[in-house]
Amino acid sequence: MTAADVRDADPGDGRLATPSSARGPAWSAAPTAATLPPLAPDRGPATPDWSEVVEHFREGLIVCDADGVVRHLSPVAERLLPEVVPGDLLAAAGVAALADDGPAEFTHRGHRLRVRRVPLSAARCCWYVEDVTESVSRADALLAERARSAFLAVVGEKLGNPLHPDRAAAAVVRLAVPTLSDVAVLVLAPHSGRARWWRASRSDDEAPVVDSGVLAAAELPAAIGEGLAGTEPHTLDWLVEQAVEAGWLPGMTATEATARVVPLPGRDTPVGVLLVARRATRWYDEADVHLVRAFAARAGAALTTAVLYRDQAEVADTLQASLVPVEPAAATGVQWGTAYRPAQAGLRIGGDFYGSHRLADGGSVFFLGDVSGKGVEAAVFTGQLRQCLQALHRVESHPGRLLRLLNDALLETTLAHGQGRFATMVLGVVRPHRDGGLSLTMAGGGHLPPLVVRASGEVEAVPLSGMLIGVVPDPRIGEVTVRLEPGETCLLYSDGVTEARGGRRGDEQFGAERLLTAISGCHRMPAPALAERIEQVTCDWLAQGDHDDIAVLALRATGPGVRTPRHLHAVPSPARPGPARESYA
Repeated sequence: MTAADVRDADPGDGRLATPSSARGPAWSAAPTAATLPPLAPDRGPATPDWSEVVEHFREGLIVCDADGVVRHLSPVAERLLPEVVPGDLLAAAGVAALADDGPAEFTHRGHRLRVRRVPLSAARCCWYVEDVTESVSRADALLAERARSAFLAVVGEKLGNPLHPDRAAAAVVRLAVPTLSDVAVLVLAPHSGRARWWRASRSDDEAPVVDSGVLAAAELPAAIGEGLAGTEPHTLDWLVEQAVEAGWLPGMTATEATARVVPLPGRDTPVGVLLVARRATRWYDEADVHLVRAFAARAGAALTTAVLYRDQAEVADTLQASLVPVEPAAATGVQWGTAYRPAQAGLRIGGDFYGSHRLADGGSVFFLGDVSGKGVEAAVFTGQLRQCLQALHRVESHPGRLLRLLNDALLETTLAHGQGRFATMVLGVVRPHRDGGLSLTMAGGGHLPPLVVRASGEVEAVPLSGMLIGVVPDPRIGEVTVRLEPGETCLLYSDGVTEARGGRRGDEQFGAERLLTAISGCHRMPAPALAERIEQVTCDWLAQGDHDDIAVLALRATGPGVRTPRHLHAVPSPARPGPARESYA
């Protein structure tokens, strides 16, 4: 600080300062013994060495006069733009970005440069030149990494939905184009000596086109075989030639393409191989290969999940098919009709069952029952029941004794597995007569009594009772014999019909009375139509509500040479009186 800096300064206490010559002494007392030293005289500013200052700037400086002649060039600018020479016109350097007045960014001699022009006094100007190679590279790397992360996130989302191998494979190759390649080929691991493949390719900016095919395992290119073994082929020229020979690279020759093969990881061995190829103008660098591998890992996980789901679905379908009630076997003089609706429609199986078995004397064993519980566990129990019946009817055909044998077998099974399951059942034997009628001997195990639709339209309830099957060692089994004349039908049904809840309030049971009303006068209906009608009226009563398993088994005496009438016109009017109500009571 110089003396000029403190002259006429504000003392800071609110009083205005005055020159020292105009001010009188502030105190009338004598001056102090010690006096302050005089201020140092003012010194002029030192001239800095500007070349030394600007040498350490991050930006280079190019100063031009009004005529565009370079008058000063900093060392940084000289290093970045060696074409610029002091004393020459700036335009003579031949740098196009310095010909405009606005800021610009361009690549020069392997460096990314950013320049800006600042006007100075006397029509001069200064160009600031900055090397932004590193910052641009970091920004580009960050943007590329964000793009790769966003791509892999989309891949994970898209491949999380398909649960079928074919759809998953098509989605994989479709996602690979064009981000990873111009052509993508996925080859699944061979199964039964054959390998399926999917390919996605595109021309220009059109959407990828996906096609597929099958190759014998022996015809797969050697590079694909290496990939299926878990290794990546590194001989790229050889790899491209094989892909071209296989016809997987449409519109490309071996010299025009570059390719990579990566295995798709599975549970133990690769689930498949992914081949990506594109024009040789864009080679696969280390970052590209890393992205392809990350994509392959996600694709392998999706395909493994889809294959596992397919295998489990096939097992489930096979097991369900074995548990679904089987249509009764054809029998002389008998027309069968069935209807089945499980409580859980998605499973297609439940706790109700029916069926029949042919006997050596020309008759048939028929049955309909209901086990405790619902869903898969109940269906498994019905499978055990049907297997027992299939074996026991060969050693015993009398309904009552057969039902007791079944009771003993179920008791042994449930006790061995610690299960407290039981069943209700109607089991009978039907034998035809020469006059076209049928003789039905039925045994009851705690099930709802069968109904008989007579030729007159009257409905009768068969007086059949008994105890539950699979509960006690020696249950009481009821037996009854019923004769059906030609055109008459015996109807067996589960409690899912009578206990169906619906109506206006949704909690009223369908009941036996409504069932009788629904089938009264249906004596002209064939057995399949009658079973279908009962299922339909029950479902109408439910109005899409929850329900128990529903099963219906109808057997009709067709008579000798009797032509089955068409049944659509045979549905009775709701107003038609039903005298069968009195018979049921």
